[in-house]
Amino acid sequence: MAQKLDASGNQGTPDTAAAAAPGEAPGASGVKSARRAIDLLETFAANDVWLSLSDLHARTGFPRSSLHGLLRTLLEAGWLEADANSARYRLGVRALICGTAYLDRDAIVPFATEALERIREKTGFTAHFARRNRTEVVYLETRESQHSTHLVSRVGRTLPAHATALGKALLAELTHDEIEDLMPDELSPLTQHTITTREALHADLARTRDRGYAAEIEEGTPGVRCVAAVIPYRIPGTDAMSCSMPVGQVTDADAERVGILLAETTAELGQQLRRAGIR
Repeated sequence: MAQKLDASGNQGTPDTAAAAAPGEAPGASGVKSARRAIDLLETFAANDVWLSLSDLHARTGFPRSSLHGLLRTLLEAGWLEADANSARYRLGVRALICGTAYLDRDAIVPFATEALERIREKTGFTAHFARRNRTEVVYLETRESQHSTHLVSRVGRTLPAHATALGKALLAELTHDEIEDLMPDELSPLTQHTITTREALHADLARTRDRGYAAEIEEGTPGVRCVAAVIPYRIPGTDAMSCSMPVGQVTDADAERVGILLAETTAELGQQLRRAGIR
C-alpha cells in the first residue's frame, strides 16, 4: 500500500495518515478503540445526566456496534455504572479513584492546601487552587468559607479560562501571539458580564499584568466576584489561587486588598516550591 504524506510533507504509515473516523477529533491518532474509550469517558464527564446508547450515539457519532462493546468493557472495569431499569449509564467509581490519584501524586497539593487555608482564615472567603488545561481551568482544591452561600466550584470542575479570574491570571502568563493561537475568535459567555472577544480579553490581561493579579465581577457566576494570582514556580505559570466573594458584601477596596494578599501569598508559595525542588 502506498504511503501518504502528512501535513508536513513527510511520509507516514497508512494508520497515522488516515483521516479521523466519524466522531473522532481531527488529527486523532493511536489505537482507535482506546481513543474512542477516552472520548466516551469524556462525554460522560461533560454531562451530568444518565446517558443511553442512543444519547451516546448522537453525541459521539460512534457506530452502535462499537458503543455496545465499549460500554460493556467500561462497565465491567468499573469505569461506568448502569441503571438496569432504563438501560442508561454514568461514570463509575473508578473515575473518582483515578482522579484522586492524580491529586495524591502531585507534590504541590499539600503546599497549596496549606496556603488556601491561610487565605481563607485571613479573608473569610472561599479560596481555590486551579490549573490551566489549554482554554479551561481545572479546580484541584477548594476551601469553602463557613459563611458561603455559593458553591462556586468543586474539585475536578472545569470552567472556561476567559470567564474566570483564575483563568485570566494564567492566560496573562502567555504572550499576545500565544493567546491568539490558543483562544477562539468568539468566546462563549457564562453570564451577561463574560468577556466574549479576544480584543477585550487582551485588554483585561494587560490590566492583570499591571496589577499583579486578575479580577472579575460576575463574569463566571452571577452574584460572585473573584480575584486570583499565579503561583510563580513554572514559566509560564500553570497554577493559580483565587478568592470568591459575594458581590454585595465587598467593595472595590476590599477586593483590591484580597488581590494583593493573594499575590503576596502565591509569591511566597512559589519560593517555597522552588526551594523544595518542585517544578
